[in-house]
Amino acid sequence: MPTVAFSWLWGLGFFYSIHVTLTYGWLGFFAFALTNAGGLGLFGWILGAPGRDPARIFAGAEAAYAGLFLLAQLGAVSITVFALVDYLWLPLALPSPLVGVGLLLLVGCAVGHAAPLRRLRWVHAALLALGVGAALTALAILTQQDSALAQAPPFAALDARFYGLVVPTLVGFVLGPWTDVQQWQRVIEIRRGGGSVRVAYGLGALLFLGLLCLNAGLAALSGEGHMLTGADGIPVAHAAVTIALAGIAEAGGSGTGIAAFSVWTGTAVLAQVASAYGAVRWWLGSVTARSNAPLLAIIPAGLVASPLWIVLASLGVAYAAVSANLSLIYLMLPFATILVAAAACLLCESLGAPRRYDSVLCWLVGFAAALVFLIGHVAPNAALVAVSPLIGLVGALPMMLALISPPPAPAAAALPAAEAAPKLAVLTVAETDATASYGFEGQWFVLRMMPTYDDTNSVGNVYFANYVRWVGKARELFFNICMPEFDLKTTSYYILTKNFEHEFRREAVEFEPVTIRIRIARHNRKFVTLMHEIHSDAHGLLGRGEQGLMFVDTKTYHPLDIPRAIVQGFLRYWPKDSPHGDGAVLPASERRSPEPAALAQ
Repeated sequence: MPTVAFSWLWGLGFFYSIHVTLTYGWLGFFAFALTNAGGLGLFGWILGAPGRDPARIFAGAEAAYAGLFLLAQLGAVSITVFALVDYLWLPLALPSPLVGVGLLLLVGCAVGHAAPLRRLRWVHAALLALGVGAALTALAILTQQDSALAQAPPFAALDARFYGLVVPTLVGFVLGPWTDVQQWQRVIEIRRGGGSVRVAYGLGALLFLGLLCLNAGLAALSGEGHMLTGADGIPVAHAAVTIALAGIAEAGGSGTGIAAFSVWTGTAVLAQVASAYGAVRWWLGSVTARSNAPLLAIIPAGLVASPLWIVLASLGVAYAAVSANLSLIYLMLPFATILVAAAACLLCESLGAPRRYDSVLCWLVGFAAALVFLIGHVAPNAALVAVSPLIGLVGALPMMLALISPPPAPAAAALPAAEAAPKLAVLTVAETDATASYGFEGQWFVLRMMPTYDDTNSVGNVYFANYVRWVGKARELFFNICMPEFDLKTTSYYILTKNFEHEFRREAVEFEPVTIRIRIARHNRKFVTLMHEIHSDAHGLLGRGEQGLMFVDTKTYHPLDIPRAIVQGFLRYWPKDSPHGDGAVLPASERRSPEPAALAQ
């Protein structure tokens, strides 16, 4: 629960809760806080539904939505660094902000690197206790100031700018957690650990709401009159608590208040940086381990997957924003405009909609929405601000429509019984014999086997050619299950291997169980590409690669289109974007034709 609340506090909350309380009153604060906490709780409620597997959803989406996740983490850390400098460090006139902030970031990165999530939650719990204690100390100092109490914010001070922000607030906070790798890591680990995602996120959202209320209380006791003005000329109150407590210390009062608030702010920063570092490292490490990108042959995978690149980029963004005298809302607006289309597509996909995600369209529409927001915010024009996130959602319309009205399933029942696609038996073999077992896991055909001394070379590790042999064995078993009637003596076509490639990652040794996975990756009219992976139970991915298949006439050896029997035999295992994939049936023209069936590109 503490790690859920702390990982989201700095994303869109810590100093902004102070600003909305003093600018729009208590009603404005609760409109912001309830929406923010509600979006976090809704994320956990949806992904924690019975029968929904967050790990499977994330594994299927992480490559397509990589840009969304990277930009969201860049934004979260940039907000953290910017707010720390602009609303605490500079108002206190502390020396060397780059050194001080850099040191805090390095400590946060070190904690995130050293502590996996199961240990980081205890770090967060300790930081939460320390931070809340410090915040309550600052609250007590402010309570003793009668002048501050006299300037408490009203119940409501709503204006056109507030009403314009209602829709962006609702859209941004509902979709925000879906962009955050930190939250995905948490729901996956909670589910794997046997816990209830819904309970954890429900309690986490309540704790998060309580932390926002704590900051609102600090703001209320600080009083009005501590406004700063940004480059756009719009006054902001994010630094009000800092300025009020610093003023008490300068007037001869206790400096305990500003020290306590600095500790509270520091714990929130440290928790956010450590959480972001750990989550990005967890995600990028998984991505690079499965990637075949040529870049990884030159640059070490650990360097590519390092979250330090995001931290350094965040420092650059924060430095530019501070130098330009921008306010926090300019770093927050991407979550309500640029990222909303991709986030909405990911939400629809998590709810079961087929993928219709067009990343280029989403980004183009998102940047247009951001420009509309900026124009409306500076003007001010409430209508333009309010409509900007709706413009951003235009990029997600194909996915939203697919969720509301899913395409009809293929009408397989309309085929005559004799011509209907044959039902394929799914073979499940119990691993009573550890030396070899095989069967299907979804689209993948899986062969499990145990290497012995017969597979090794004089050095002691598995001989390199045996990996290729294992893939060949898995392919033949795959074919045998899908086409049990195939006979070389009567067939009118041969299946030839056009090319084969394999990238070696690690080596296996004898009596170390391995798993060979193979499936159809893509095809055109004449060629089929199979992809394969070899995994070790002890060391993970050993290697991966592809092979191309072609089909020739048994008499003339002329190339053929993919034969009809192949399409029928492997019907349920074609890629999902294939016209013959996922339970589809052959068109009537192909069923009547005596010639080999041709697949559309």
